[in-house]
Amino acid sequence: MRKIILFASLIAICIAVTPLNTFAQSPKDSYLIGNGDILEIVTWKEPDFSREEIIVRLDGKLSFPLLDDVMAAGKTPTQLKLDIQDGLKAYVSEPHVTVTVRSAASKRFYILGEVVRTGEYPLTKKLTVLQAFALAGGFTEWASKKEIILFRRHQGQEKVIRIDYKDILKGKDFSQNVEIQADDTIVVP
Repeated sequence: MRKIILFASLIAICIAVTPLNTFAQSPKDSYLIGNGDILEIVTWKEPDFSREEIIVRLDGKLSFPLLDDVMAAGKTPTQLKLDIQDGLKAYVSEPHVTVTVRSAASKRFYILGEVVRTGEYPLTKKLTVLQAFALAGGFTEWASKKEIILFRRHQGQEKVIRIDYKDILKGKDFSQNVEIQADDTIVVP
């Protein structure tokens, strides 16, 4: 019970010291559609050009009536909406399209090693390393909390971020409580 209270207190402290603007999304931070995402595309008053669930294929495209393959990966929902609207202008006068991400399957991260529940986790909101450990159920008794490694692909290169959980707990270095990004892999030896 004491460990749970300590862990909850630590999470509260980390949230309290994180600047509020860290979690504010600017237009450049808007969601980018990825392979495997499930979208809903609705064309107002045009049921033939609407789809409740349409998956973004591994090649980043989706199949849409009369437009064939439309590139979706790497675009925001707004950019995809505009592309579909432009394509439909040949068939519909003034098409009004709405694109909604129903399942963000492309945004995942992974935790391996000495945590209670290893595996793949959905990245449905902004998370920090400490919050990721909480999702994984915490550490096993054999975990080396001073030698945690986060692998991140950044600009085509593999980046290694070392994390000392004990330093974060002691309040020595909150900068190690980094924000998780899609496809990050955390290894707890």
